[in-house]
This record gives sequence, structure tokens and C-alpha cells, in this order.
Amino acid sequence: MRTSIGTAAAVALAVGLVAAACTNAGNGTAAPAGEPVALGDIKLVSYTGCDDMLAGLRKATAENVGPWGINGNTIFLATGRQSDALAKTDSATSEPAYSTTNVNEAGVDEPDLVKTDGKRIITYSGGLLRVVDVASKKVTGTLRLVPPDQGWAPGNLLTHGDRALVVLSGGGAIPFGALVKRRASPGPKYVLVDLKDLKVLGSITPAGAHVDARMTGSTVRIVVRSQPDIVFPEAGQNDAEATLLKRNQGVVRAAPIDAWLPAYEVAGPTGAPRQEKVKCEQVSHPDKYTGTSMLTVHTIDLEGGLESDDPIAVAADGDTVYATPTSLYVTSNPNWWFPRGMVDDTVATEVSPGRTDAPTSSVAPKDPPSSLPAEKVEPSNDPSMPTLLPEPTATPTPVPTDESTPKAEQAPERTELHRFDITGTGAPRYVASGAVPGRLLNQYSLSDYQGNLRVATTSSGDQGVATTKSVSAVYVLNADTLAKVGEVAGLGKGERIYSVRFIGPVGYVVTFKQVDPLYTLDLRNPAQPKLTGELKITGFSSYLHPAGDGRLIGVGQEASEQGRTLGTQVSLFDVSDPARPLRLSRFHQTDSGSEAEWDPHAFLYWPASGLAVLPINSWGPKAQDNQTAAMVLKVGDGAITQTGMITHPKVTTGTEPLPDPTIRRCLVIGDTLWTISDTGLKASDAKTLADQGWISFT
Repeated sequence: MRTSIGTAAAVALAVGLVAAACTNAGNGTAAPAGEPVALGDIKLVSYTGCDDMLAGLRKATAENVGPWGINGNTIFLATGRQSDALAKTDSATSEPAYSTTNVNEAGVDEPDLVKTDGKRIITYSGGLLRVVDVASKKVTGTLRLVPPDQGWAPGNLLTHGDRALVVLSGGGAIPFGALVKRRASPGPKYVLVDLKDLKVLGSITPAGAHVDARMTGSTVRIVVRSQPDIVFPEAGQNDAEATLLKRNQGVVRAAPIDAWLPAYEVAGPTGAPRQEKVKCEQVSHPDKYTGTSMLTVHTIDLEGGLESDDPIAVAADGDTVYATPTSLYVTSNPNWWFPRGMVDDTVATEVSPGRTDAPTSSVAPKDPPSSLPAEKVEPSNDPSMPTLLPEPTATPTPVPTDESTPKAEQAPERTELHRFDITGTGAPRYVASGAVPGRLLNQYSLSDYQGNLRVATTSSGDQGVATTKSVSAVYVLNADTLAKVGEVAGLGKGERIYSVRFIGPVGYVVTFKQVDPLYTLDLRNPAQPKLTGELKITGFSSYLHPAGDGRLIGVGQEASEQGRTLGTQVSLFDVSDPARPLRLSRFHQTDSGSEAEWDPHAFLYWPASGLAVLPINSWGPKAQDNQTAAMVLKVGDGAITQTGMITHPKVTTGTEPLPDPTIRRCLVIGDTLWTISDTGLKASDAKTLADQGWISFT
């Protein structure tokens, strides 16, 4: 019988396996411990009042405004989540075991488009919140939250008992390349719903862009990003940039405090909504900041209602949210020009047949481009992206490049981290700030474990584009101070991180350019983390999922030796010996991609039976070759085999646009496998995949 991942790591590493893998600092040995990351003082300090806040923000913003307005703090793509919570069984009431949202940390729920308590399935699509009774397989209630002509608007859910918070995250963000010359569009909306009576209890609408949200117990923390509400005059045809810059600096220096204070609207079930702003004394700032972005954390107790909100704000930017049951981390890379995260210079994206909101996978072009295409983006579940089209402007703003961007305006390759204590039910308490070199991939690059925060980043050396200079590292920070304790560097030279997974004292990092090194890391000694093993295979895993007992599942793309992607690949790794990670089996679906590659909420693993399910989109040379389905796999002790495919019926008539039959999520409740799309819910026998029922949403 095999030992667990954590036990195996401790035993194997204790008997000298480190020597097989570690050489010099460039190849994985720890850097000197105890020194803080030398990237500047970013400790947060509260403003003493509105006068202090206004003076500081005017000064910082005037130094960072450009001739065409406030640029540089554009859209950040947030991806990422992981790990199924364990199935729950309540023997007292004989409720069936059921799967929950695939989340990063146990005890911390994440917004998703479907939730279940084992008796009900709650979904949001097409502007409608639906409640489905599991036993009768019938829709027991619906609640329209968005007008029919805006049914495309994305939305996710957090639920607790008979309360749901619907996260309508579209709107509010400034489109990439647009100029800040007007008021921001309506921001995201957070709607509190009574699931028992199916009625709206109230809503909060911030003026800004949704970053992410997390829930512990019944308390939800929502992170919103906003920019100054400053209107700059139109530029004249012959105005010199120096003249425009001086004019805009004057506009900033004359702007009132309300231009920066994060605003939000609170509405109850009846009566007129009221306008609110975060109080000046509730805003903190780092020692150095740009003044061009503000992060606000709203706190809502689903049991207490919207009146429990007591928002705080930080004069900083943010793109990634990570939480444990006791801590909330918000990280950012200030002034980052590119909205697509770390971009590989040989990988393009292909849009899934039948979907326009997100690509299915990264697919290398037949002829790799010699330069980075401006429209190329990384796969993302950012729900605001379909609406973020550049606005026409009188004077287009060129996208900065290494050659055209002044050095003072280029983003530093570092990630700033802010930690907040969320052990109470009220507003978060600021704990510490820190910084590490490089850029995060997503929230899986972070792990708070036994008093230390592990952070995996890629330093590209070329503004986010993977080059021969790219290199990755894992830093260990003291969670109380966010000062550096140790590091292991030199991972994936010339490559960038595609996935990270931390499991107890062990870390796994996948980098990719042409082949996929899977690195195993010994993190037991925070001051001396070590690289212990490396497995090189073709393709890459963009998501890693623990399968228990020394096993790890990887979801990604197979690729040729030249790095050309060839279709969705699911791998089973044996990591029981950290010095010798092995791939035991893989399943490869050619010419395909899966949403699970960039959004782990789409991946289901059911340990009790070894069931693994993920959406799959396949394509071919002809339109009829394009197919969408849920691919059902069996993960055995040493092999992955396909059980079958589940599809949803297409809708051919009705109001345009027609609902999309692409399966987005999968659930296990008892012996039934449920699959969810915009067209409906399908119940199938979890063992045989035989149809048990279809619930149409059309």
C-alpha cells in the first residue's frame, strides 16, 4: 500500500534524495534566508483624513498620468482555482453524498455558475437564477435578475443555507487601449437572494471592476478595483504631448477627493437606492503608489444581509485573490501593460466552436509568428472580456512596447502582496505587505502553510513575453511579515509557469516552451526549499489536481517536440517518490480543448469511484466535426481510461442568440452524474452514463 503524498515526501526526502537533483543556485538551491525581498517598502498606512488622502493621491496620480490620460492600469485576467472539496455524507438524514465547487483551499468557497447542497441544484444562466429539486428532477423556481436582452451577462453564485449571492461581474472595467476621459460604465452587481421564497433582498453595485470573491462560513469578501473618476479634456489635433501632459497633471491636481473615493450603491428590496463612498479613514496606502487604482474589499454576511458591509480600501492595484479560512491575500503587478498575463511567443488561441466568450485552449499556429500578435490572449474565465472592446477615440493610444515605452513607464517585474486577517465577521484587518520578483500565473501560485506563504512566479525579462531570459522561482515568505525566508530559483529557463500545486510540504511546478518539466519541490524547511525531482515530457499540464495516495492528475495539452499543441491531455502522475516523478498514464483527445485547462471549476474528480469529468470541445476540418461534450474518465491505480461522452441537445429555434449546449460544469449527487449547460441539466447514471432525465432551460 502506498503512503500519502505528504508522508512519502517526508520519508523519501529524509533519506538523501535531495542530492540527486540539486546543484547550484541557478538550478534550485535556496538563497540566503532571513533577508526581506529588496523591492521597496510597501507597508500599508492608513490616511489620517480626507485632506491627507487628497494630497497624497493628487501627487501620486499627477506623477503617473500621461498625455492621453491614465493608462497602464488596464484589465488583469484572473484565472484560476482548484481541488474538489471532499464529498459530504449526513447519515442522520440519509442525504446522498455530493460534490462541491472545485476550490483552492478547503473551507473557502469560490463563486461559480452552479451550487448544490445535495437536495437542490442552484444555477445561473441567461439572466435567470434557477432552483432544481434533485429528487424530482424538476425546476421548482426561477428568478430573473437580468433583462432578457442582457441575458448574455455572466454571473456566478455563492450560497449559504437559503441565501445566495449572485455575482454579476460584467461592466465597470476600462477596455484595454481605451482612454480615461469619461465616467466609468456601471460596475459589477452583487445581488442577495432568498432561495426559499425566491426574491431579491437587496444589491450592492460598486463603481469599478470585479476582481474576485471568497466566502468563509456565511461571510463573503468581495474585491473590487476602481480608477479615479477624472474627465480629461479632448486633445486637439496639433497638441504636443508635453502640453497635454502638463494639462492633465493640472486636471489631476484640481480633482476633488470624490474622484478617488470608491463609490457604491446599496439597494434594498424596496425603496430608492442610496449612494455610498468608502470613508477616508478606511483607506490605506503603501509607501509608494501610483494613485491610478484603488482596491476595495466589501464584507457581506449572507445571514445578516447587506447592512453588514463595512468596506475598506487600499490605494493599490490587484489582479489575484487567494484566501484561507483566516487570511485574504490580494496581489498585483502595478502598471502592467499587457492584459493577457504571461504570454508565450509561440502560442496562439483558438475559440471553441459554439462559444464566443472564451477560447478552448492554446493552439500553436502552423507558422509561429515572428512577433507577438496584438490580439493574442491567454485562455481566461474573466467574464467581463466579451464586452471589453476598445472604444473609438480621436487620438488612438499606441500599445507600449519595449522599444516605444519610456523606461520610467515600464512595469517593474514584481508582484506585490497584501495580507488581511479575516478571522472575524467584520471588515478585514490589514496584517502585512510584501513583494517578490516576477509575475503570478494565478491563485494556485500562492499557498499559506504553517505560518509561511509560498509564492511561485515567472520573471520573463521582457514585459511578460516568454523569452530565453524567462526563469521561474518559488519564494517562501513569513506570513506575518511577508519578508523573504527562502527561495528555490532557476526553474524552467526560457519557459514560463503553466501550473502550480502546493500539497502540504511539497510543491509541484509545471513550466513549458517545447517540453513540459514537472518539478517537485521539498518545502519542509522554509529557509531552504529544494528542488528534488524533474520529469520532462511533451505537452504541458495547465491544472494539477491531487488524487491522493501519491498520485497527481494533470489537465492540459499534448504537444509536439517543437511545442505545437495537439489536443487535450489528461495525465496521471506518480509523485510518491519526490526525486523520481513518473507519468503512469495519459489520455489524449486530439484536436480538442477543455475549459478545465484554464478554469478548474470545470474539472470534477470523485475519489470514491475514480471518476474524472471535464468539458471537451473537439473540432475538425468541417463544421460538422465540431462537437461539445463532457468527457468521462476512470482514473485507476495506474491508468486512465475513457468511460464515455455526455452531450446536451442543441436548440435550433427560438430567440437569438440561441442557448449554447456546451457543457460547463459537472456534479455528482449520490449515484447520479449531473452535467450543466445553458440549455439545461442532464442526469446520468454515474457508473453506466445511462440517461436518467433531462431538464430543459429553454
